[in-house]
Amino acid sequence: MSLLATIDPLQLQAVERHLARGLQAWGVPEPLTLEGWAREHFYLSGESSYVEQRWTPWPFQRALMACISNDDIAEINLVKSARVGYTKMLLAAIGYFAEHKRRNQALWQPTDDDAEDFVKSELDPMLRDVAVMRTVLPAYMARHRDNTLQQKRFIGSILRVKGGKAAKNYRRISIDVAYLDEIDAFDADVEKEGDPITLAAKRLEGATFPKLVLGSTPKLKGFSLVDGRAQLADMRFTYHVRCPQCGGWHALTWGGKDEPHGLKWRPGEPESAYHLCPHCAATMTQAEYLAAAEHGRYINDAGTVHLLHDGRFVDPEGAPLPAPRHVAFHVWTAYSPVVAWSQIVREFLAAYAKKQEGDDTKLKAFFNTTRGEAWEGEIERTDAEDLKARAEPYAWRVMPRGCLLLLCGMDTQDNRIEAGVWGLGRGGEMWPIDHQVFFGNPALNDVWEQAEQFVRHAEYPHACGLPQRIHAFAIDSGGHHTDAVYAFAHSLRRYRVHAIKGASQRERSIDNGNTRVGYRWNGRVEKHGPMLWIVGTNLAKDRFAARLTVSSPGPGYVHLCRDASDEWFKQLAGEVRAVRRQAGGTETRWTPARKRTEVKDCVTYAIWLEERLDLWAPGKHRWWDALERAVQPEDDLFTQPPQAAPGEVGAEDAAEVPPAVPPAVVTAHSRRRRQITGGRFDVNNW
Repeated sequence: MSLLATIDPLQLQAVERHLARGLQAWGVPEPLTLEGWAREHFYLSGESSYVEQRWTPWPFQRALMACISNDDIAEINLVKSARVGYTKMLLAAIGYFAEHKRRNQALWQPTDDDAEDFVKSELDPMLRDVAVMRTVLPAYMARHRDNTLQQKRFIGSILRVKGGKAAKNYRRISIDVAYLDEIDAFDADVEKEGDPITLAAKRLEGATFPKLVLGSTPKLKGFSLVDGRAQLADMRFTYHVRCPQCGGWHALTWGGKDEPHGLKWRPGEPESAYHLCPHCAATMTQAEYLAAAEHGRYINDAGTVHLLHDGRFVDPEGAPLPAPRHVAFHVWTAYSPVVAWSQIVREFLAAYAKKQEGDDTKLKAFFNTTRGEAWEGEIERTDAEDLKARAEPYAWRVMPRGCLLLLCGMDTQDNRIEAGVWGLGRGGEMWPIDHQVFFGNPALNDVWEQAEQFVRHAEYPHACGLPQRIHAFAIDSGGHHTDAVYAFAHSLRRYRVHAIKGASQRERSIDNGNTRVGYRWNGRVEKHGPMLWIVGTNLAKDRFAARLTVSSPGPGYVHLCRDASDEWFKQLAGEVRAVRRQAGGTETRWTPARKRTEVKDCVTYAIWLEERLDLWAPGKHRWWDALERAVQPEDDLFTQPPQAAPGEVGAEDAAEVPPAVPPAVVTAHSRRRRQITGGRFDVNNW
């Protein structure tokens, strides 16, 4: 007789249960994506849904959820309208990371009241109705310190829910996953300690698989935190479907009455709403869209990367590609299967009618909550074609008469360093002189060696004959290469290279303060590195914009060179100025209207140099007099404006190809003048 036969079967079952429970600690759950976990476990609660039922993600939600659960992706931004299911995706992600991956999480809402309401109306019902969550929340439905409005302690992890207005709510938290919900409703500067995105991201430092998820309906253009963050993404995606006629991929767009594609309808008939294909102008009804959406995919702005439902990144031919570290998405109401296109049209017609009466509040809400786009409000634009039309035929890389001093702003990107050289004359008269691009990875030495040679040796001929050196440099330290910039500025301080950074708080002035910084670069640790100068970038751009309005040459006038490329002019005009009225007055914010604006950034830094050097201080006129006598003495019969060397790279290539440092052009007259004066005028020793 077997020994087990003498044991009570109930005892055997108890032993089996206890063994299974004890061995769970060594068990590895079957890998699941967020979408797979949601299909198996997630449930729509009656308190927060029109219909209480199991959840099936919509087609455009699937790839978003796959990215959230992809450990190779560190940040996901969602620029969205209302009614696209973002809150449900957020709840599913919280459950997934708590139950399946056991990772510490924190979610910030705009205010403490918002955080409390989210827990009561969304989170607690989810924890109640998703049965699998009870296995990791021992204190479920209990009055316990592990189950409060501010934290939920799961087995193996913890979730904190905070309001975003207090700086203390970002301290003493170490997490793996951070969520920022409706980020555009947060304060841009949390109690003068910085923006909420940076504060939350700091809590992820040290995590093995850090994850930052932020989404919001954008508000005012130029002040939108989610728009600004999405601009920094490695790739930006929109959901595309195939045209039922031509088979071409296209996104759903609003279009507008003057656009040959997008959402259209017959006059006076919102029920006739349809979508026009941008490739063949074929019509697509909403029913046809819903059928095509099942086989849709996200495609990046350049059309070079496709994101499939299961989260795989591929090229247009289907070959696999690595996942970017930072991705951004735009989704608006037309993609939602629960909102009729005819209803979108009715909302617009009602808002437009109010706008005709002088009330734009409904149209603003339509842009924000239906189209998922920031409202432009009061926007000031500079047109690139208008700038090009006023350009003058002076030679590129040559200082014209009246141009006495050279300043250089430098901008650091992930694959290059750009340098914009601007000339300055009396009263703030300005000339663009050159724009250099040094290609290379700023994490390596090669590109910095190119930039150093430029700083040490670049000089430009003057119309009067004497070549001039650049007087001072300002290089932006923002971005991913801060320590490299600090080391560069510190090693070249004798050439007046300044490390700068845009002010994150409300700006007091263009020259907005400074602080001493240290750095670690190429194995060297420098505790007492360069001075970091804080720039009031919006105020500097305001000054430049005001100078562009000066109509005739003289003090404050901005000359433009006809030899500059079309891309140069587009970058100079690549930002718009938004004004927001508040109780304490108005606030101005310059925001990019295109991806590349390095030319505008470089001139902004040159404006800061002008302020830092205090060039317009009372009593400085004698300094300018001496500078003018040295740089452009009175003409004589031998003075000839220098000409560009044959075969020299033109300005039309300046934004694309790094031209060689221009050689000094020395005329016979300038050599004679050197013998008399002993060389060029040194503004630093005056």
